[in-house]
Amino acid sequence: MTRVPTVQQNSILDQPRAVWALAFAAVIAFMGIGLIGPILPTVTVQLGATPTQTSLLFTSYLAITGLGMFFTSWVSSRIGYRTTLMLGLAVIVVASALAGCATSIEALIAFRALWGLGNALFISTALASIISAANGSAGSAIIIYEAALGLGIAMGPLAGGLLGTIGWQAPFFGTAVLMLIAFGSILFFLPRSGSRPEHASVGAPFRALAVPSILTLAVAAFLYNIGFFVLMSYTPYPLGFTSLGIGMVFTGWGLGVALTSVFGAPMLTRRISPRRVLWAMLALFAAALAVTGLEVGNTPALVAMVVVGGLIIGVINTVLTECVMEASDLPRAVASSSYSGVRFLGGAIAPPVAAALAAAWTPTVPFLFGAGGVLLAAVLVLAAGRVLERTEEPFHESPAQEAEAISLGE
Repeated sequence: MTRVPTVQQNSILDQPRAVWALAFAAVIAFMGIGLIGPILPTVTVQLGATPTQTSLLFTSYLAITGLGMFFTSWVSSRIGYRTTLMLGLAVIVVASALAGCATSIEALIAFRALWGLGNALFISTALASIISAANGSAGSAIIIYEAALGLGIAMGPLAGGLLGTIGWQAPFFGTAVLMLIAFGSILFFLPRSGSRPEHASVGAPFRALAVPSILTLAVAAFLYNIGFFVLMSYTPYPLGFTSLGIGMVFTGWGLGVALTSVFGAPMLTRRISPRRVLWAMLALFAAALAVTGLEVGNTPALVAMVVVGGLIIGVINTVLTECVMEASDLPRAVASSSYSGVRFLGGAIAPPVAAALAAAWTPTVPFLFGAGGVLLAAVLVLAAGRVLERTEEPFHESPAQEAEAISLGE
């Protein structure tokens, strides 16, 4: 069957102001993921923590983000997308400011958990909102979202590295200021909708996992995120750079993510089915993680493999998200909440396990652990041909998705 391209030329940049306001806010929100990477070694020393304890700064954030996402569709269906987005950003502002005031690793972990709650309210709702508000195909909207993710995680380490030269607290205060700006962009540029989304039950995202295609992709994303966050959370330690040096390396990584999100994924999916692209890129990422582990003592090779990993991740993120949005007739907010919740829980597991494996064995083992998770994701996608058959078809709107788009008032 011939695949109809999901990305239409001349449609990506022709978007309403609301889409660009959401994309800008998403860039700022995603900066929070990579912001603390460059300062992890400094926090470990200055707060008298162990690497396993500082890895919990990722885990508390990602675990609460993942669990919270299961309930965001229910919240947004009650108070509306715009209010949910603004509430999420407001929580992040408060949490990041409190994190900057923390005097112990335990308090810092707790404030990162609160940050994760705000993140859950924003990220899942932003994806559904961008897709519904954008001109052109859903594929174009997903590219905008994933490009925002790439730019955010590229700028996050750079901001963390630069501000980290002042003190480990500075990146948190800087995030609070940027989130206030993002809050203002939503307040002034995202119009109030004349109607609300159709009410979703609190159990809808959990029931969505009964849909075989959603469950398959969610589990694949869970396994993939193990490798993703092994690379992000553990690599700063064997690099041995200053906070600025680590920030520069992961800026290159994030730029790779953004570049292939916008250009690489559409180019590949025009020629090859998304499912085939997905399992091939997952297998390639698993191989890259294994090589990273084997070369962990070779600093130039380690830096190069981090950047290569970013180039592969950009394709995976875009194609995986597009597949989820096309995999069922569920409202996008429900599908996004379900898939994203499982996905982020995978990320929550990776940092402390990676730190524990390195302490018990060698610095190579965490990367092999991540490679194993990603390889299992590739095998799952490869084996699930019939389950993921719908993702091979041209994008179409279900009645529930059409109603959801209308509810945004665009």
